Amino acid sequence: MASTYPGLVARTQSFTLGLARKFVIAPDGSRVVFLRTATGKDPSGDLWSYDVASGEERLLVAAASLRDGGAPMSEQEKARRERARDRSAGIGAFHTDAAVRTAVFTVGTRLYLADLGSGEVTELGAQQPASEARLDPTGHTVAYVRENELRLIGRDGKDDRPLAEPDGPEVSWGRAEHEASESMDRFQGYWWAPDGRALIAARVDDAPVQVWHISDPAHPQKPPVALRYPAAGTPNADVTLHVLGLDGSRVAVDWDRAGFEYVTRVGWSSHGLLVVVQNRPQTVMRILSVDPATGATTVLREDTDPQWTTIVEGVPAYTAFGNLLWTSDEGETRRLTVDGVPVTPPGLQMEQVLSVDGDTVLFAGRQDPTERHLWTWSPAGLTQLTSGAGVHDGRLAGGTTVIEARTLTGETVTVDGRELRATTAVSPVKPVVHLHTLGTRKLRTAVLLPTGYTSGPLPVLMDPYGGSAAQRVVATRTRFWASQWFADQGFAVIVADGRGTPGRGPAWERARGDDHPAPRLQDQVDALHAAAGHYDLDLGRVGIRGWSAGGYLAALAVLRRPDVFHAGIAGAPVTDQLLYSSHWQERTLGLPAENPGLYAQASLIDDAPNLRRPLLLIHGLLDDNVLPVHTMKLSAALLAAGRPHTVLPLPGATHMGMLDNTEWQFEVDFLRTALDLPAPSGPE
Repeated sequence: MASTYPGLVARTQSFTLGLARKFVIAPDGSRVVFLRTATGKDPSGDLWSYDVASGEERLLVAAASLRDGGAPMSEQEKARRERARDRSAGIGAFHTDAAVRTAVFTVGTRLYLADLGSGEVTELGAQQPASEARLDPTGHTVAYVRENELRLIGRDGKDDRPLAEPDGPEVSWGRAEHEASESMDRFQGYWWAPDGRALIAARVDDAPVQVWHISDPAHPQKPPVALRYPAAGTPNADVTLHVLGLDGSRVAVDWDRAGFEYVTRVGWSSHGLLVVVQNRPQTVMRILSVDPATGATTVLREDTDPQWTTIVEGVPAYTAFGNLLWTSDEGETRRLTVDGVPVTPPGLQMEQVLSVDGDTVLFAGRQDPTERHLWTWSPAGLTQLTSGAGVHDGRLAGGTTVIEARTLTGETVTVDGRELRATTAVSPVKPVVHLHTLGTRKLRTAVLLPTGYTSGPLPVLMDPYGGSAAQRVVATRTRFWASQWFADQGFAVIVADGRGTPGRGPAWERARGDDHPAPRLQDQVDALHAAAGHYDLDLGRVGIRGWSAGGYLAALAVLRRPDVFHAGIAGAPVTDQLLYSSHWQERTLGLPAENPGLYAQASLIDDAPNLRRPLLLIHGLLDDNVLPVHTMKLSAALLAAGRPHTVLPLPGATHMGMLDNTEWQFEVDFLRTALDLPAPSGPE
């Protein structure tokens, strides 16, 4: 399948390889350091520098030229990239000093340091396997994680020593626990002090967490992997924070850990050390100011919500003048606040603080849920930096602005308006996306038709995600490579974002109330029927496919609305809500002991006898996010009920699916049989 379009999408990582990414701007705005692969089909990230004045791009480090350039990465690094949904190779991340003169990174299992001026690269000779490397702000000392210990080494490769070693069999230092990286988007486990003399580090004790095992049937000679996985209602990891001095001092951070067991954010700037904690029901979130000398904490702010408090990326943060940046949910709008005062207007959804440059704050926000734009706030007011339909990201420092623009026609990266070179592959499939606002709930919906389609009824394939982690209906073609390919197999593909999806503000995120499944399913039905008012759709042949939350929604659709949906493809579905992770599930369903009915209502196992439509279950056998037990348990219930169904196991695949997307063709063949469709002559 490597020569097919699905294989091409996989090898190009959805045509993102060859685009510049992960930017760091020098404080004076003169240089931008970033990662980019050599070609659109090369997954190995290289380190580049861009001179703003001259417009010159310079290759600093080619990962393939390093000693471990093609070697397997450490298990810790594999886990980090899995949590971040990152399939890159080579240099996957780098970290610089405050002046952006030096960078550190790992390749394979080795630790490297690069002088960003001369381009000289040094292997530091650190203990292996090295991962999670970060240079102190002054540029003198590198911290890194080896196995479960946090270590230090000088930039000259000398004085390699442990800073914190595990004091128990399940203890680790300097790494984010499963729930932090999977559910809170906190991927770090330690943070440098601005003066480089200390770190604040997480000590994670996984001993309370239950052990589950994942085995690889394709390699029976390998032992199962023991996974500490905190399912809903079960004990979480015990996370503590400690200020570790380079002189060997250690101070424990003191807060009400019994009441607030989640550490969602940590930040250390010249204006102080901040820690954000959240209670287990996620209804209260506190910003704590920490005294690094004593570990004592002071509550700077407390937010409460009867349903849940929302973790927002990029905050808390300080401006250069010590103003505290945070957010507040007011009715239907999430607003940016400065020292507690909202500074963005109602209707502009503050989504992420991206950079702080002096007293100027660069943030991303949405007025139309399908578009994400960049704005700046300063005491002088608000300014919108981007326009036109698209999804935008960016960075700002020293007056220099990097803007990543992803639109329905292409992707560009610009530095102060000058475009960086891209080496992306060209797709033979061109998504043509029709965006709609449908029905009384104004459902944002995308419709894609077969290339060259002129007239006649089309069978339908619903292609949703529908969960609270991401939007699908956005004005960028990068979200629709697969959808257009499926459309070219002879379908009208409909993608709809229903209640509970992000991008439309706090009221929409909470609009499902206590009913986890029914509103999200009804929104798919309503989008389908509303779209039929605009297109010639064969409502007697409607399939639905999805992955993760979308896989759950696909299985839910054929089990509970067989009158509307005639075939379902459920990839990595959460079928038993009690078997999914604690922080994610309890946010919307509460604690199982307190709300058993909500978990039962949302689970699919008891629906097995109701299956009347063809159902394909797909699952990666090495999935450590939605474990394969979900598909196995539903399949067992269907067998016990005498309900025929199909199971496609994916050997060696994680939650990201197969490396070559070979399951796509299997899905199409399944749909053609299930919906009694002929094979079209669309592109392979």
